[in-house]
Amino acid sequence: MISKGLFKVSLSLCVAVALAGCEEGGLFPPSGKSGDTPTASTATRLVERDVEAPDVFQANENGLWDGRPSLGGIWVAYPGVTDPERVIIRNETNGKFVIGALFRRERENPGPKLMISSDAASALGMLAGQPTLLNVTALRKEEVPLNPPAPEPTAALDAPEPIEAEPLAPLAAAAAALDEAETGAPAADIAPEPPIAAAAPKPSALEKPFIQIGIFGVEENATGTGNLLRDSGIVPTVLMQESSGKTFWRVLIGPVGTSAERAALLKNVKELGFTDAYFVTN
Repeated sequence: MISKGLFKVSLSLCVAVALAGCEEGGLFPPSGKSGDTPTASTATRLVERDVEAPDVFQANENGLWDGRPSLGGIWVAYPGVTDPERVIIRNETNGKFVIGALFRRERENPGPKLMISSDAASALGMLAGQPTLLNVTALRKEEVPLNPPAPEPTAALDAPEPIEAEPLAPLAAAAAALDEAETGAPAADIAPEPPIAAAAPKPSALEKPFIQIGIFGVEENATGTGNLLRDSGIVPTVLMQESSGKTFWRVLIGPVGTSAERAALLKNVKELGFTDAYFVTN
């Protein structure tokens, strides 16, 4: 038989072990895998945008519309093109542009190598039979992150000490007495002067005061790019435009007043990842 003394010692040991398991760092670890710590999500949402690819195709020379109606919508033809491409066509004389297709020109005729369709000529403001300086550049799709980088933590600042407000009644009474002494009439009888209207902003003297960030076929992608710029302290403009029944969105910033301001703004947007941004007229 077990003696009473030995039984008491065994019971005391069991209680001590149970209590140790309840304490932090005791014999029984908390439920869940040890070492698991919450991690911040690093998922980045990507959006597609059009990027100019001059290494694929680019021509900066006169183009011509022969005046005849043409089928197929907006397109431009050029000798030696191997594969059809999606391109942006700019009229360098008036700043207009349109997005269309590039095809190979089958026949060589005297005059400019770039042959423009009737729809493209209408969108670009070209006259029939009149050579016009054009810039045709291939486009490619590029994925860019939609979420802006997380801001760096800033040091905590002490709250400023409260400032006791001066009583307003004595100051208001003194101002009324001063008005009455200068005008000879009670302050209540003096009509307030109308507010001065703010001066309208002066138009920019630059030929190309805007910076084009990109052209998007999906409105959500254009809006996301605009939000990314706005979160970085740059105010964008998102324009919805249409050409030959197709809608697209342009993201612009500006206008800017000086070439130095424009160069600094272009540097900022390129540091954000928009390396293909360029100056445009409107």
